[in-house]
Amino acid sequence: MHNLDLKCVELGGQLADVKDVSERVLSNALSVLEEQGLYAFFLYLHARERAVGKEISKRCAEFLRKIFPHKSSAQNEDALVIVRSLAEDLDDLLFARDLIRQAVIYGLYHVKAKAEEM
Repeated sequence: MHNLDLKCVELGGQLADVKDVSERVLSNALSVLEEQGLYAFFLYLHARERAVGKEISKRCAEFLRKIFPHKSSAQNEDALVIVRSLAEDLDDLLFARDLIRQAVIYGLYHVKAKAEEM
């Protein structure tokens, strides 16, 4: 069994390391996730945040593939396909949303901490 909170911390650190990521990007993505859900979160990242959003989306999709290997058939599967697969089971979808939310929150705190160090 894995400590999933630690996995969220690791993903949060990875999100904070994305080139050109900012508090605004993560904060807006978090708002979309909380208000509209996981599918909208990935759509928002692709549509509004360009390269930064695509990299965040890629890292979150890799995270979900590792946590839910039974829901992902291909290693390079698109994030939206993974979310559709997760949506077949409401418990999995809500759990995935909670994990991504926690990781984005950790990423936001990492970015804030980096900004204060400068």
